[in-house]
Amino acid sequence: MAIRKPAAPSERSAIMAEMLQGAMQDSKFKNGGIIEGVVSAIKGDDVFVDIGYKSEGTLSLSEFQEPQEVKVGDKVSVMLVQLENDKTGMVELSKRRADEKIRWEKILERYTEGSVVTGTVKSAVRGGLLVKIDDVEAFLPGSQVEVTPVKDLEPYVGQTFDFKVIKISNERRNLIVSRRELIEGTLAEKKSELLATLQKGEIRKGRVKNITDFGAFIDLDGLDGLLHITDMSWGRVKHPAEVLKVGQEIDVMVLDIDRERERVSLGLKQTTENPWNTIQDQFPVGSRVTGKVVNLAAYGAFVEIAPGIEGLVHISEFSWTKRVARASDMLNLGDEVQVVVLSVDVENQKIALGIRQTQVNPWDTVLDRFPVGSKVKGKVRNFTAYGAFVELEEGIDGMIHVSDMSWTRKINHPSECLQKGQEVEAVVLDVNPKEQRISLGLKQAQTDPWSEIAAKYPVGSTVKGKVSKIASFGAFIELEDGVDGLVHISQISDQRVEKVKDALEVGQEVEARVVKVDRGERRIGLSIRAMGMTEDEIRNLEAEAAGTTPEPLSAKSEGSDNLGGLSAAFDNAFANVEWQPGESN
Repeated sequence: MAIRKPAAPSERSAIMAEMLQGAMQDSKFKNGGIIEGVVSAIKGDDVFVDIGYKSEGTLSLSEFQEPQEVKVGDKVSVMLVQLENDKTGMVELSKRRADEKIRWEKILERYTEGSVVTGTVKSAVRGGLLVKIDDVEAFLPGSQVEVTPVKDLEPYVGQTFDFKVIKISNERRNLIVSRRELIEGTLAEKKSELLATLQKGEIRKGRVKNITDFGAFIDLDGLDGLLHITDMSWGRVKHPAEVLKVGQEIDVMVLDIDRERERVSLGLKQTTENPWNTIQDQFPVGSRVTGKVVNLAAYGAFVEIAPGIEGLVHISEFSWTKRVARASDMLNLGDEVQVVVLSVDVENQKIALGIRQTQVNPWDTVLDRFPVGSKVKGKVRNFTAYGAFVELEEGIDGMIHVSDMSWTRKINHPSECLQKGQEVEAVVLDVNPKEQRISLGLKQAQTDPWSEIAAKYPVGSTVKGKVSKIASFGAFIELEDGVDGLVHISQISDQRVEKVKDALEVGQEVEARVVKVDRGERRIGLSIRAMGMTEDEIRNLEAEAAGTTPEPLSAKSEGSDNLGGLSAAFDNAFANVEWQPGESN
């Protein structure tokens, strides 16, 4: 084997230089790198470029912006896509990709995140807009177009604006820009300046930016202020939309400023004179005005009698005679009504109004229509525990007390002798127009049967009747004409009776003798036990009732003693026991 001689120093230097040049050559030709080359040939749609490699590279003629002007010898910057294509063995180049990379590197040199750029909106795409900035397309998200959300992006196409670069993506080689941040920055400066110069009580122009249930936000050219619903009008406002519209320009007064929290309270009604300052001159007490019903409550109706001026008609002031339970029973929203001013409270901004005062009060002439002593007719409208109300005319009632319902019976409840809806005749007993009361008597319209009771039921006479009520002290016997007599418990039987109900029952027919007639107290004493009296005992009882001296009795003194104590027994019974028909034992 031949032995190679060591190379001379000069030869070694040449070898090292050649190796270094080869290494540099290899580092130059890397996929994705940008290389300067010269067009060596054009064949059809293929362009051959000499890049100084052992073989030429190729790319498509369509990658040139003006393919017809490309010629051999032109210098061109290309990107090495693939050094040796597996199919053709050729070097694969791309001018388009080289242009994009060069353009992007220039963008990176020119712009950074946060820088301000100028661009033209090219088109609307899903989620936002495409903006042309120099030779690069940037994306403007829809949320970054304006400070407030934008529904329609088409009107922005073709317009030129300043934008702020908010993100640079090297991987996607795109810019994300924002117009909103620039606007907010400008507004923040305006806001700061406005807060520094704003003063309470001054009038400012503003634009309605947003409307809520409780008020509206007003743009004061860089600062939003709140106009509360209560400060929109001197009158009633149900919803701010009744007064304002979004975009409307208005004059407002600055009511309060919180510079620390950057909050401003505004007033619209304060820009006009408070109508309550002259209310007493405009609507003196007693004046009659026409107004519109603007609100209904259970207790009354609010009537607007002038812009910003409302008064309350309480339900008690609706009618002189009708009983009004709810305001809505008589009025509807929007109704025009005539009212009379009853009182004015300027300090609390309240006006009391009346509707009934616009009409004649029927109670002023009630004595002319229903004089005391006259007979009247009406229908029973309602009961109370102490009497019945009778409607004499619409809204005018008279009251029959239970004590004025019957000459002969004690009435505990009006339902015992009357029914609702029943037509009755009564006598006017008393009229009080001031208290709006009329007292009626039912029994006074009838003949008092007690004027003939003594003659009809003489002491000692025998009567028949039915047990109508049972009490602990005796039983009430219903006679003719609705007259009741009382059989004391001691006069039910010769035998001792412990309980009345053990001897008698309601509805039972009985015979008894009249032993006591008291016209003053309207009471008749009866005795079932006395049915066994002799004629002498009866005469003695009659003489006692008449106040004369009885004739001597032929009967035994024992019988006379019994008769003599009979009337006294009833006196004691009537004096010590309150008649309560219906009280059962």
